[in-house]
Amino acid sequence: MAQEIIKKTVEDNEIVLFMKGSQDFPQCGFSGRAVQILSACGADFASVDVLADEQIRDGIKQFSNWPTVPQLYVKGEFIGGSDIMMEMYQSGELQQILGDKEHA
Repeated sequence: MAQEIIKKTVEDNEIVLFMKGSQDFPQCGFSGRAVQILSACGADFASVDVLADEQIRDGIKQFSNWPTVPQLYVKGEFIGGSDIMMEMYQSGELQQILGDKEHA
């Protein structure tokens, strides 16, 4: 069930961040940094609070085969967590991906 919900969320949203807390009130530093990075890119994104649902919290790790949260998806593709997002942001690669996806 959780896998179906996660799959639908990823498919239905161009940019989605699975995180701890909300965009306005991140519940961990990594999630907060991920929100800041996306905001700096001017990205309009959906977010899912994994703390609100234990099945989603466990399920997202299985869905991506990635052990940590936050997790960023763009156009259904898993991008990575906050460290990868920061590296991609600093290199300009993240802005390019987000920009390309918005105009695709």
